[in-house]
Amino acid sequence: MKAVRFHEYGEVDVLRYEDIPVPEPGAGQVRVKVAASGVNFIDTYQRRGRYPVPLPSIPGNEGSGVVDAIGEGAADFQPGDRVAWAMVNGSYADYALVPQDKLVPVPANVRLNEAAAVILQGMTAHYLTIDTFPLKVGDLTLIHAAAGGTGQLLVQMAKRRGAKVIATVSSEEKAAIAASCGADEIIRYTEQDFEAEVRALTGGRGVDVVYDSVGATTFEKSLKCLRPRGMLVLFGAASGPVPPFDLQRLNGLGSLYVTRPSLGFYVLTRDDLLARARDVFRWLEQGSLRVAIDRTFPLCEAAAAHVALEGRESKGKYLLIP
Repeated sequence: MKAVRFHEYGEVDVLRYEDIPVPEPGAGQVRVKVAASGVNFIDTYQRRGRYPVPLPSIPGNEGSGVVDAIGEGAADFQPGDRVAWAMVNGSYADYALVPQDKLVPVPANVRLNEAAAVILQGMTAHYLTIDTFPLKVGDLTLIHAAAGGTGQLLVQMAKRRGAKVIATVSSEEKAAIAASCGADEIIRYTEQDFEAEVRALTGGRGVDVVYDSVGATTFEKSLKCLRPRGMLVLFGAASGPVPPFDLQRLNGLGSLYVTRPSLGFYVLTRDDLLARARDVFRWLEQGSLRVAIDRTFPLCEAAAAHVALEGRESKGKYLLIP
């Protein structure tokens, strides 16, 4: 089969499109013929060695497809079943091996491309808005990178919870995207100081929560956008990791909270995984949530997808198609 692998850490030129044997499922594993693989920032972090993985490695933490074969004890699924998964490496390939307890069934009314586009980012937006900071009616929230794949889903889910959303974007085109998702106020951070704008929009109070996937370039001002006892939810580092930080500063800024969550700890049980996936897929079926697939790339062009993602070009989800 064809697969994209990297044998060393580095820039996109370490990604190789290679022929490797089709893997055989072991105990508790399911082999899936991949229909689509989602492209996420975590893939680039692993490629660069920021999140070390065993080498050589096939990137790709989410995907969708059709069950092709099952290993011993993997009786929950059968060949022909439509499935999706997240938080399992190896989806940049024609076939992927996935533990059956990490697979979720894809409803008949959800296309496989949609399932691959929403499974990781959709469940991420789900836990961030429902559990990490349980948004309620009237809460004020600042969402960075609101026109990206996760950002669009976050805006929609925050509005489902009754929150008021202030969104940051880089361009007029992305402002229109954020508005179409329901953002109440939009800040063009390339032209405006988002800290000053947030303070003006909230009458100096600040927001209850900031959802920040950008990291290094936004962290300091994100803290200053919070009300006393507000929470900064740092769930990504698109601009690089946040430097070491003196926790005592949280006191002077208003007894603030900072958390660094990740999806894996919010789907620790099979029940948690299925519940989050079912909500996301049900909302897609109902038409109350939409997922924007910005671009699809042939699997052999994984490097181009990484370049575009790291260049902050995304206006939705990127998919690789074997």
